[in-house]
Amino acid sequence: MSARPAKGGGRWVTVPPERLHPWIDGFAARHGPFSASGDDQVVRLRAADGALAELHVPFPPMTAPGPPHVTRLVTHAKAERRVGVVLVRLGGYAAGVFHGSALLASKVGSRLVQGRTAAGGWSQQRFARRRSNQAAQVFDDAVETAVRVLSPYLGELDGVVLGGDRRAVDALRPDRRLAPLLALETEPFLVVPDPRLAVLRDTPASFRAVRVRVVDPP
Repeated sequence: MSARPAKGGGRWVTVPPERLHPWIDGFAARHGPFSASGDDQVVRLRAADGALAELHVPFPPMTAPGPPHVTRLVTHAKAERRVGVVLVRLGGYAAGVFHGSALLASKVGSRLVQGRTAAGGWSQQRFARRRSNQAAQVFDDAVETAVRVLSPYLGELDGVVLGGDRRAVDALRPDRRLAPLLALETEPFLVVPDPRLAVLRDTPASFRAVRVRVVDPP
């Protein structure tokens, strides 16, 4: 589990699905009995001492009917889904399809994109054009790879998770070939290093986790 400050107060904690029930038990042990409320997007636990935990439903909405909220959320979080992942950074890309944490299909690739230069004048302009062309080729390869790897599973996917660098991913969005995949886009966005195979294999730990905003008692 990891934690980081949350905008508006409190902190974000990410909890693996298999640890969610023990984490909730621990919240009760630390803060006292709680009341649960919420909807198919967020479950809120308000403890006796004033502490609050907002558990954001992964791959919303929860489809099981009615309360109890905690039991529904734990069951929903543990489900083994089929998920597409597309990672893009300037110079590299990866695409994969997972069932639960198992990688069913994947492809990774890279292309040279030259770094920035301090040179001026025409030399800098030529360099900028060459760099732009190299980046465009990377993005085209990334789109082609994502379509090739994910499209055969399109009718089976519960969601598509994007990651890498946001600016690089945003550069792909206008490509119409991606439209069927982007229609399935879901949180979280995965900020990862160069998208190699090992990085791709590790992504289920992030996209399957439950994001929790914890606000300690006043």
